[in-house]
Amino acid sequence: MTVKTMHTPEVKELLNKVAGLDQSGGNDRVKQIVHRLVHDIFQIVEDFDVTPEEFWSAVYYVSGLGQNGEAALLAPGLGMDHYLDIRMDAEDAEAGRTGGTPRTIEGPLYVAGAPISDGFARMDDGSEDAETLIITGQVTDERGQPIADAVVDIWHANTQGTYSYFDPSQSEYNLRRRIRTDAEGRYTARSIVPSGYGCPPEGSTQQLLNLLGRHGQRPAHIHYFISSPGHRHLTTQINLAGDEYTFDDFAFATREELVVEANRIEDPSQAEQYGLNGPFTKLVFDVQLVATDAAELQERHPRQRALEGESA
Repeated sequence: MTVKTMHTPEVKELLNKVAGLDQSGGNDRVKQIVHRLVHDIFQIVEDFDVTPEEFWSAVYYVSGLGQNGEAALLAPGLGMDHYLDIRMDAEDAEAGRTGGTPRTIEGPLYVAGAPISDGFARMDDGSEDAETLIITGQVTDERGQPIADAVVDIWHANTQGTYSYFDPSQSEYNLRRRIRTDAEGRYTARSIVPSGYGCPPEGSTQQLLNLLGRHGQRPAHIHYFISSPGHRHLTTQINLAGDEYTFDDFAFATREELVVEANRIEDPSQAEQYGLNGPFTKLVFDVQLVATDAAELQERHPRQRALEGESA
């Protein structure tokens, strides 16, 4: 179709009315964003000669995406979460905020209010016959000095690739804990080796990924929030080295510095250090926080999270 309409006064007037630019009320920023968004959708319809059938298929796809709750899964799958990280990294570089452990995406499966303890926590409830995992590390500042009482908030999937709260078969806060670092900035957690996971095969996210010729798999990974007064809050996650999808994560969360070796330990004397009586897997993840006086940088950014606002 060769007809072009985007430049016409009729379409320009329509866009202004759609975005409320002809009205005095409302929010100016929202108006500008909606104007740009709808303009670009109109432009796509024109540039790709989108048919009414294709347009309404897209509308109903978005409706289904909301009904099955996969919008927060599709966003990282389309690189949106990673793009926000790219922007924040660029903002940090421009402001001279360099150093520290790299950030990466939060994902949609955090639950606020996990039990908190000092120095050590057991994360699993013992219900799975799985390899024991010891996660340990030290939180320091840019000079390598330990940070005591930093809060290390850890969460990860079980051996089936599902998360407590979202998987009702798991106990409350299974595989979710907060640990305050000791005087040397150290933290240790006993857990189980997690599995990666894939998007629901019949879900909206995988439906679109199939059309793009892409898989919907994530490698085995462990999420972190790390915070301490006077330091920039860190949202990150580590990928376990050797997973098939470590460097092929559909959510684009992998960063070279965040790929961690998980080593199997068979030395009984090492097992005894953690109260174990058999082989286990151990990984070490040290964290470096960056000092800041900006209060807004010391908190995780606001967004909708499960039980946020209800936790202690």
